[in-house]
Amino acid sequence: MSYKGRTMEAIAPTKSNLLSLRRQLVFAEEGYDLLEQKRQILVFELMSRLKRARETEDRVGVSLHSSFAALREATLDLGSDAIDRLVPGMAQHCEVKLSEQHLMGLHIPRITAEFSPENATFGVSGTSANTDHAVRRFRELLPCLIELAELDTAVRRISNELRRTQRRCNALSKIFIPTLRKRIHYILSTLEERERESLVTMKIIRDNLAKAGN
Repeated sequence: MSYKGRTMEAIAPTKSNLLSLRRQLVFAEEGYDLLEQKRQILVFELMSRLKRARETEDRVGVSLHSSFAALREATLDLGSDAIDRLVPGMAQHCEVKLSEQHLMGLHIPRITAEFSPENATFGVSGTSANTDHAVRRFRELLPCLIELAELDTAVRRISNELRRTQRRCNALSKIFIPTLRKRIHYILSTLEERERESLVTMKIIRDNLAKAGN
């Protein structure tokens, strides 16, 4: 039985309604406890991944800086046209596999990548040590970028779920549960008042019967 949107005066102060409201209150409080546990786990997972994402982002920044510095040195050695001709021979095969990690009903992507062994198809002539260095630096950058993409997606999904969970916790703790308690209190007060009135009425009847008997 739902009482959403009804005033306390519109709820019949009966024992059946009291039992129904108490069941709803128990259910709501249990739901809140579960949501609060979920919220705490999500906060922990979010903070953990944010820390890793920041660390990975820093590594990517350092790696990008050194990779492009090496590329500039290689370009100075050979020229941009020669670098463009060498690029097809520097390609490295990468097999990306996607899987999922389940977290509190969320599907968090997990990305793994398998890189083929380095197998440059360009000759020794027409290259330089800086070219080899640039190739190695960019290949070392790939795993960091994949890890950062995985962490960024996980952080976004956990953040969205955390916001939804927090809204549900707030709705239960600040609106639904207090409303149920007020309605239970209203019915209890009304029933107690009726009981007192009934006792007073019974006492008056007994007194009147006693007087009539005399």
